[in-house]
Amino acid sequence: MNRLAQWLAAIVGLCISASAGAQILIGQTSGFTGPVAAGVKEVADGAKLYIDATNAQGGVNGQKIELISMDDKFDPKLAAQNAKVLIAEKNVAALFLSRGTPHTQAIMPLLAEYKVPLIAPSTGAMVLHAPVNPWVFNVRATYQREAERAVQHLSLIGMDRIGVIHVDDSFGADLLEGAKKGFTAVAKNPVFIEKFDRSKWDFTKIAPLVASSGVQAVLFIGSGNTVADGVDAIRKAGSRAQIVTFSNNASGGFVKSLKENARGVIVTQVFPYERSLSAPIVKEANDFAVAKGLDGVTPAMLEGYAAAKVLVAALKRAGPSPSRAKIQQALETMNKVDIGGLEVSYSANDHTGLEFVDLSIIGPDGKFRR
Repeated sequence: MNRLAQWLAAIVGLCISASAGAQILIGQTSGFTGPVAAGVKEVADGAKLYIDATNAQGGVNGQKIELISMDDKFDPKLAAQNAKVLIAEKNVAALFLSRGTPHTQAIMPLLAEYKVPLIAPSTGAMVLHAPVNPWVFNVRATYQREAERAVQHLSLIGMDRIGVIHVDDSFGADLLEGAKKGFTAVAKNPVFIEKFDRSKWDFTKIAPLVASSGVQAVLFIGSGNTVADGVDAIRKAGSRAQIVTFSNNASGGFVKSLKENARGVIVTQVFPYERSLSAPIVKEANDFAVAKGLDGVTPAMLEGYAAAKVLVAALKRAGPSPSRAKIQQALETMNKVDIGGLEVSYSANDHTGLEFVDLSIIGPDGKFRR
């Protein structure tokens, strides 16, 4: 073989090697440790079900998806630092499944600066929906809609005395606004509105207030272990009020953290019933989970699974070697994309994606029931 032939062979070999190793890098910063770790793991596991299945079938346009996940310990400042690393150093094509309202808000300036899309933030904060951010693409209903629906449901079943406990941050303020809309709609007022610190929560004063107020129900706006600790304090203070919390806590890990207080807690949901195999997205996700040796999927896993389906759909539409701009354009022109019985649409004026809201209750078996 002459030198030219050897050179050409080497070039072909390098191209084949580069093609085989080509990957689409997607970045995630989320609280893999800390108060929401259980839910974050389930959401990520759900996303991996579909990403792994996609990669097993050759990836997207011949390129496999690599999800680079970083732990921000549920700290907004660290979330922003991680996002900067993922965008500027790791050169990810998009960010994916951030967790928490203040955490996602801390990331948002970087999206505009680097022109990188964020797909499926795991938060229903209204600030991510209106006004429309050109780089944020939601795959779930708003928290305000959840809170409004919860108040209306409690009123419908005859509960007139309802209190509200909320974390003192942008997430808590957002859900509180939705709850107020619900109270207005049913012509009622909350018995009390109490707030607590996100990082140093203490329910020693709030729990006796709940017990002495005689409320029939409490809307508990918070995350993971914080809510579990608060519910425990309320029960120990002697209150048997109905506890209602929200989709950010729709995970098996949250149920376990409640321990003996789990039964009867209402949790709003933003995806179909995870045991309803008649729903195509549930059947598909469940089949992949069983194939991996799991018992099935949880609501949190369904959120991650749906997010991954939207991510993959966008990457396919963006074409080979998708750039940040191409992914953003592909998302914004999605119209009625079926992700398994649910249709996702975006436009320049609407980045909500889905508006499904339902209610579930934790049964004696620790499972969510609709």
